[in-house]
Amino acid sequence: MGAALDGKVAIVTGASRGIGRAIAERLAGEGAVVVVNHRASAGQAAEVVAAIEIAGGRAVALAADMGVVAGVQRLVNGTIEQFGKLDILVNNAGVGKRTAMADMTEREFDWTLAINARGPFFAIQAAVPRMSDGGRIINISSCGTHVAQVTGLLAVYQMSKGALEQLARCYMKELGARGITINSVLPGFVETELASDTPAAYKEALVQRTALRRLGTPEDIAEVVCFLASDAGRWVTGETIQVSGGLA
Repeated sequence: MGAALDGKVAIVTGASRGIGRAIAERLAGEGAVVVVNHRASAGQAAEVVAAIEIAGGRAVALAADMGVVAGVQRLVNGTIEQFGKLDILVNNAGVGKRTAMADMTEREFDWTLAINARGPFFAIQAAVPRMSDGGRIINISSCGTHVAQVTGLLAVYQMSKGALEQLARCYMKELGARGITINSVLPGFVETELASDTPAAYKEALVQRTALRRLGTPEDIAEVVCFLASDAGRWVTGETIQVSGGLA
């Protein structure tokens, strides 16, 4: 284990699997106490906590629906009550379906925006007044907000993720007075459980569009998040950092 984040307390939303799990494990590996957030995946969250503890780290699982403001507030309050402080907030939880514009319903639109944009907004609102000076806020967006899409099937998802990037730009100067940084990490296509049903032909097309000629792993994203969360990232704020292997 490293010690770059020794003594820090971190919340990682949507941390029971995929990118969120990799981030939680990476932060814990550098000494942070990690709150593993999940909505209804108690078993998977417990596995993440167990893996962190086996590796010598500390973590707890806290359930909260990021689409419900009261749940978001309970997550932050519960973290403060249990550990007495909060240093790092990683807004990773996200949802999105491949839905054509003509088929998008009001319910699906609202659900996507609630979890991907509204939840992070109110998590930041709840966290900032109680966050340690020099804290870190890291939003997980998507490189799809900057890379031309073949279809509009993920238009609402990308719109919601773009909102996170704008949030960082709007807040960076206000937060900077306390040394708090806020950045957005934009993953390319990452091999996760949620992406397991993606057609092989589509994956191969993405590989061909990627400079490093491979798809991403959750660990690729976690490394960059850990850098931003550490003191090494202290001079980076308000940025959108694409982590996609050169997808264009």
